[in-house]
Amino acid sequence: MHPDVKTTKKRRLAEHGLAEAVSLARALPGLEVVGAEVVRLSKVHPGMLFGTGKIEEIKGRIKDHEVDLVLVDGTVGPVQQRNLEKEWGIKLLDRTGLILEIFADRARTREGVLQVELAALTYQRSRLVRAWTHLERQRGGFGFVGGPGETQIESDRRAIDEQVVKLKRQLDTVSRRRELQRAGRRKVPFPIVALAGYTNAGKSTLFNRMTGAEVLAKDMLFATLDPTMRGLELPSGQKVILSDTVGFISDLPTQLVAAFRATLEEVLEADLILHVRDISHPETAEQAADVADILTSLGVTAATPQYEVWNKLDLVTPEARASLELAQSGRTGVFALSAITGEGIPALLEAISTALSDARTEALLEIPFAQGRQHAWLHGKGLVRSETQTEDGWHLTVEWTERQAGEFQRL
Repeated sequence: MHPDVKTTKKRRLAEHGLAEAVSLARALPGLEVVGAEVVRLSKVHPGMLFGTGKIEEIKGRIKDHEVDLVLVDGTVGPVQQRNLEKEWGIKLLDRTGLILEIFADRARTREGVLQVELAALTYQRSRLVRAWTHLERQRGGFGFVGGPGETQIESDRRAIDEQVVKLKRQLDTVSRRRELQRAGRRKVPFPIVALAGYTNAGKSTLFNRMTGAEVLAKDMLFATLDPTMRGLELPSGQKVILSDTVGFISDLPTQLVAAFRATLEEVLEADLILHVRDISHPETAEQAADVADILTSLGVTAATPQYEVWNKLDLVTPEARASLELAQSGRTGVFALSAITGEGIPALLEAISTALSDARTEALLEIPFAQGRQHAWLHGKGLVRSETQTEDGWHLTVEWTERQAGEFQRL
């Protein structure tokens, strides 16, 4: 690639990255963005992140605009955060801290609140490394309030660890309840169709359009945190369960991936995944790659069929639309549509009907007693329709999808 082309591409990626960072900042209620810029670093300064010249420049702008909060769209170490806050006299958040704040504002259900609190505590624990001088004081005490000579930082870390244990116990209870709900759904022979995609790709709007539900759908990042399930009758008359999930984002904090794993794993139960893309976004290809990476990390394999849904067709220019139609014609499993106007949705519903029409077939199995794991797996998935026991093992009638049959063969 020519050097000028490389430079232009880097500049374009930086500009769109800055636009996403500004959108993230505006996702927090009551926050006014007074300025944003891309800062190119020849090297990262261990103590202050930026060089002295840039620090003074930003300090002047903070004073001029009376800024209270600075957001850095990247990773800022605890020491760097402390030093910059002290130098500028403001509060500073890095990308992880900002996304945690947004999630804390969006969480509505008990599970969502617990997940965000767990992620926040895990993040805060990593900040207890010489981040604040008051945490370095020695404290005495008795055995039950911190041993002799225990530093404040050790005491705070221990308190966080204890709270993390409590939250994990509470989340385990909620997760078991969710697993019982999943088990209940498995016993009802309705295929599951999951919507997945980058945040603000229009998943909730599409969900509402397809099901007639009234899930919160706004033009903002992370409008939906908690998974929502609704029944949907396809044109063929077949009933399916449609699931709306939390949106993904590039560089999603590892604390959030871990905390929301139970929620994100709803896609693992799906018989069909609809990968919703904002096709009008300049970085739609990069966003799609990020979503694919997260789905892979969750354990989604090629065994689960996926359709690509190119949403927001109403926002593209006529020239871009012609190019998209040409690209779509050369690919299978791709559907261009607008969740706002409804254009293209009938074709998607017909395709879902075709994909799932013969999704479940009946099979007769003979399982020896020695293969108790396979027997338990079939019952755990709710696939057994009838069962008899003989001297040698179990005779079962099961109803399953091709993907489930493949999973069973790999046990």
